[in-house]
Amino acid sequence: MKEYKTVTKIAGPLVFVEGVNDIGYGEIVEIQLPSGERKKGQVLDTQKGLAVVQVFGTTAGINLEDTTVKFLGETMQIGVSSDMLGRVFNGLGEPRDKGPAIIPEKRLDINGAPINPYARAEPRDFIQTGISTIDGLNTLVRGQKLPIFSGSGLPHNQLAVQIARQAKVVSSTGKGGKDQFAVVFAAVGITHEEASFFMRDFEKTGALERAVLFLNLADDPSVERIITPRLALTTAEYLAYEKNMHVLVIITDMTNYCEALREIASAREEVPGRRGYPGYMYTDLSTIYERAGRIKGKDGTVTQLSILTMPGDDITHPIADLTGYITEGQIVLGRDLHRKNIVPPVDVLPCLSRLMNLGIGKDRTREDHRGMADQLYAAYATGRDLRSLSAVVGEEALSATDKTYLKFADVFEKRFIAQGTHEDRTIEQTLELGWEMLAMFPESELKRLKKEFIEKYGKKYRKN
Repeated sequence: MKEYKTVTKIAGPLVFVEGVNDIGYGEIVEIQLPSGERKKGQVLDTQKGLAVVQVFGTTAGINLEDTTVKFLGETMQIGVSSDMLGRVFNGLGEPRDKGPAIIPEKRLDINGAPINPYARAEPRDFIQTGISTIDGLNTLVRGQKLPIFSGSGLPHNQLAVQIARQAKVVSSTGKGGKDQFAVVFAAVGITHEEASFFMRDFEKTGALERAVLFLNLADDPSVERIITPRLALTTAEYLAYEKNMHVLVIITDMTNYCEALREIASAREEVPGRRGYPGYMYTDLSTIYERAGRIKGKDGTVTQLSILTMPGDDITHPIADLTGYITEGQIVLGRDLHRKNIVPPVDVLPCLSRLMNLGIGKDRTREDHRGMADQLYAAYATGRDLRSLSAVVGEEALSATDKTYLKFADVFEKRFIAQGTHEDRTIEQTLELGWEMLAMFPESELKRLKKEFIEKYGKKYRKN
């Protein structure tokens, strides 16, 4: 450990220390104020003879003459244990549920260990969220990273807790279970009201028993927002790769994370990139998203659902744009559906799960799953197009088949997309609901479904 009293500059959450040597990036720092108070910090940048330290908290009380900075010679770590399940922590990994301190089984660097690409196993198998628009049309696969794109005022928090409450692994026999399944929930930059909502819902529904919560509040230091997702992912990696659990990591809201990244970059006086965000934001986001996956020889998996609010509902905004490049699809919430009081307002058409085919099929969900998803998507897309056309030419000008597609679009939104915040549908219920709605069409319109599947699954819903 090395101590210095050479603070030369304070800028926002940053403290500049001169005359240092042999200091490493990410090293933890203890700052002793003249009043005797101690603060923690982390080395953000090092140059010859200069270290830039970001303080965990405010820099109030730090002066240039009498402040002592002690470099501890280690990076930030978190003590992990199976006892973390059922507990609530703050954004720095300290208990905030008034429970006892965690006795760690192991201490791990929060930045994780880089995964050799050769050691990665292909994501596969199915995680059932109980939400038809995800399970049926944009299936979540173990080891996948699938973001949810939302907008300001849309119910993404309700969707997050619903998924956390309902999610379960499904075996090749199609049976769901909660054995060896855990949820790590990281809330970044949320309000006190939102924090109360999350804790209340997790406790009331019993979901907290198999969950670990990390809550970083909006009035906490911005640097905490950089740390919280990494704490959550390190915990998830321990439960997955050391305890052989299937772990679903839900992070909300990545927009707050990126805003903190921009704030710190501005304090460092870095040259800004697109819309003021740092040019390395793509690389930084990848260090979070790429920690999802499966590793050869390990039974556990880490799956990621990251929620972000698109500023101005702009899907081309840098945060959403870069996230889309790194991740494997997206779930998009639609404002038009929200105005119709459809919950959850998942806008099916711009949604995509690139790894869906690895998690569905005869041995995982059901043999008709792929064809059913394609047929529902095509019918709904046609119905949406005809809505625009009927607004111009009038519904009377449409053919009988066109009117059927138009009616299907309305029924699809009211019955398939809309399911409230407490209805937990199995994949069988989702597929059967799809067949029930497709019975509106003559068999000649079901071009994306094999005839054998129509005979096997669809006949009971068709009128003779």
